[in-house]
Amino acid sequence: RSASGERAVAAVPHGHWKTTTFLAALRHDQIVAPCVFDGAINGERFLAWVRQALVQTLTPGNIVIMDNLGSHKSQAVRDAIRKVGARLIFLPPYSPHLNHDEVVWAHVKREVSRKLVQSKDEMKQFALSALHRIQKLPNLVRSFFQQPECQYAAAM
Repeated sequence: RSASGERAVAAVPHGHWKTTTFLAALRHDQIVAPCVFDGAINGERFLAWVRQALVQTLTPGNIVIMDNLGSHKSQAVRDAIRKVGARLIFLPPYSPHLNHDEVVWAHVKREVSRKLVQSKDEMKQFALSALHRIQKLPNLVRSFFQQPECQYAAAM
């Protein structure tokens, strides 16, 4: 921060940007299976997360709602989720406003943006810390489902 009317001066990362992917599942009262890795999401990475993290949190009768990202739609992903007795629903195309995860990630991004991040590792740590804080606040998680466009999930 700088004094009012003064220019803020700080080192910022620049150059070739690298992608970092954060994954997590949102239940009605908690966030589960948080994961972070370097690089963009692809079918192989998403399937590994589903098999190693997501399905461990599912029980028969759970409903998994996903958007239409190509990596979400593979038969192997569908099979892994259905194998544990969970139901799978895809959101309509081009409907991020219906995606509960968007509310979570907006919250995480808001928290991380308040920090002076100096490295990718520091950014990962801040983001995971924000997710872990959210995990401890079930009322906050429930509030994500109270967004008018996200209330449809409560009826399922």
